[in-house]
Amino acid sequence: MKPTLLVLAAGMGSRYGGLKQLDQMGPQGETLLDYSLRDAHQAGFGKVVFVIRKDFADAFKTSVGARHADQIEVAYAFQELTDLPAGFTVPTDRIKPWGTAHAIRAARDVINEPFVAINADDYYGADAYQRIAQYLQSDTSSATTDIAMVGYPIHNTLSPHGSVNRGVCSLNGLYLQTVEEHTQISERKGVIRGNNLAGESVVIDPKTLVSMNFWAFPPSFFEPLEAYFTDFLRERGNELKSECYIPTVVDDMIKAGQTRCAVLPTTGEWFGVTYPEDKPLVQERLLALTV
Repeated sequence: MKPTLLVLAAGMGSRYGGLKQLDQMGPQGETLLDYSLRDAHQAGFGKVVFVIRKDFADAFKTSVGARHADQIEVAYAFQELTDLPAGFTVPTDRIKPWGTAHAIRAARDVINEPFVAINADDYYGADAYQRIAQYLQSDTSSATTDIAMVGYPIHNTLSPHGSVNRGVCSLNGLYLQTVEEHTQISERKGVIRGNNLAGESVVIDPKTLVSMNFWAFPPSFFEPLEAYFTDFLRERGNELKSECYIPTVVDDMIKAGQTRCAVLPTTGEWFGVTYPEDKPLVQERLLALTV
């Protein structure tokens, strides 16, 4: 069974100032998504599911989805603020959706096979897709609860134009021991600092592996995800800006003994756009990939 690529493309691009998902960055007008889909198709993925918002669905389907429909099966899911488990309602004045866990949950009715979740506005490198596809086809992933991720050294994932959020990892051999979402990460005078989940400012070693939201999940993952997201809403659902991060879900599942997560090494290069000032560098790197 060929794996599915789940692309989280519903972001509002608040720091970027627009829809990064549709921004043309390649020398022939390609989006970053075009490169991701090329790499995934070459690695043997059989389907792509785009998680998007209904307000730009037509533009997205025309400018991105339609270009790849002749090479790979294309499907869509919608991340909507009101798509919540039974018994929950959206707090008054809440505007933003509920984070990456909510985005992945949106695809629960259109995925029945192993899948890899990625961000729409990140370039992960062809090697990452090859390695995670090999993992999904190997005996290593035979346990139905196993998860995998591709990790990148944090110093290769920062933006010179502002802070970023990353899932900071610690390993136990070849497997993930913990992953904790850190926010406001930036480098100043050679020192990388960020805020942990407790809101404390901490120093982060430049070689520390971080999650760039490149995860491989079995289809059975949607069941514990639903339970976790429901608990999250009970505890923090009334907050106007609370987010349920997928690294936190994985971390709690590992601690509870519900899963193990293989960490896959990659020689690939990651880059992405968080701020408008990041775009020229991304364009330069994409040009280098085509010459």
